[in-house]
Amino acid sequence: MDDGRADRTISITMYQSLGDIAPEAWDACACPEAADGGRPHDPFTTHRFLYALEQSGSVGPGTGWDPRYLAAEIDGMLIGVAPLYAKGHSQGEYIFDHNWAHAYERAGGRYYPKLQIAVPFTPATGRRLLCRPGFETTAFGALLQGAVQLGAENQLSSLHVTFCTEAEARAGAEIGLHHRITQQYHWKNRGYASFEEFLASLSSRKRKTLRKERRQAQDFGGRIHQLTGAAIRPEHWEAFWTFYQDTGARKWGSPYLTRAFFEIAHETLRDDILLVMAERDGAYVAGALNVIGREALFGRYWGCTEHHPCLHFEACYYQAIDFAIAHGLASVEAGAQGEHKLARGYMPTETHSLHWIADEGFSEAIANYLAAERRAVEEDIEVLTAYGPFRKAQPEEQE
Repeated sequence: MDDGRADRTISITMYQSLGDIAPEAWDACACPEAADGGRPHDPFTTHRFLYALEQSGSVGPGTGWDPRYLAAEIDGMLIGVAPLYAKGHSQGEYIFDHNWAHAYERAGGRYYPKLQIAVPFTPATGRRLLCRPGFETTAFGALLQGAVQLGAENQLSSLHVTFCTEAEARAGAEIGLHHRITQQYHWKNRGYASFEEFLASLSSRKRKTLRKERRQAQDFGGRIHQLTGAAIRPEHWEAFWTFYQDTGARKWGSPYLTRAFFEIAHETLRDDILLVMAERDGAYVAGALNVIGREALFGRYWGCTEHHPCLHFEACYYQAIDFAIAHGLASVEAGAQGEHKLARGYMPTETHSLHWIADEGFSEAIANYLAAERRAVEEDIEVLTAYGPFRKAQPEEQE
């Protein structure tokens, strides 16, 4: 039941630091399911994760991600929050609008700054308008209306809510925002008891390929470790920082996260993290960082100092599947892009976002673009799914 009755006044406050909101109040909205001491569904919207980004200087002045956290209150009680940022560019978003920005600016408009409700640098689906249980409808509407009003009052070009849930996207579309559909590749756990049981669900050719890749990867001359919680030590972060810098420099020009983020992660986020580290001759030569949710494992970063055949596939994809099966997780989200994931059991999956565009003419153009894009994405998913690696059901299996 939604207790936000019409006769109760809702106040919306904007905060420039998450330090001004008590962790327990934020998390009561962001991850109420974790109140029992369990894991949150979405570890990226917890106070500890978002505050680590802020404290480490990964977001804030000079980054193009300026915090404008929204909080909705009734009678002094926090009923909803949203990780809102003023953006000076479109980097680190993974649902990209660069072509929108170029088109708007060629027409004489000013696209930046814009507003973004998102988890910075994190293409993982989760709730973005975070509502305390019992206040879902009221808080959702108040937060979204407050964000749009903030954009309009400051004459900003747009508001974007990225990697939201499908339910949020549909609710936002009902009140006039544009609903965008894009895609990623996710692995789904069909109740597998082991990696071998997962392999048995694949076609013979794909099964042989995956076994060959695992053998090649594990012949790199060392050992692969899965580390989480207290097993993660400062030297692991030191090695992983080297991996992350190399990958970040090649992919984005410079890494999004600062070294301080990993130092804070060691203190406050170790229980949320799975590090897969490849060790050879006493030195770490490659690694992958994953974040553990209540029902999903989220693959985030990979890097190496030595290149070995198939080690990337092993560390990022197969070790993640192993962990998910062992811990009863329903899925693995392996991040943005990458059709090569399809052959390894990661299937195309819709992702969702919401967009408010201030200029009416430009908004209409975006609507037309999104309608065409949606048709293309749906066709891609249909075709790619047909080319998936799984065994085709025999007639007796279809009955």
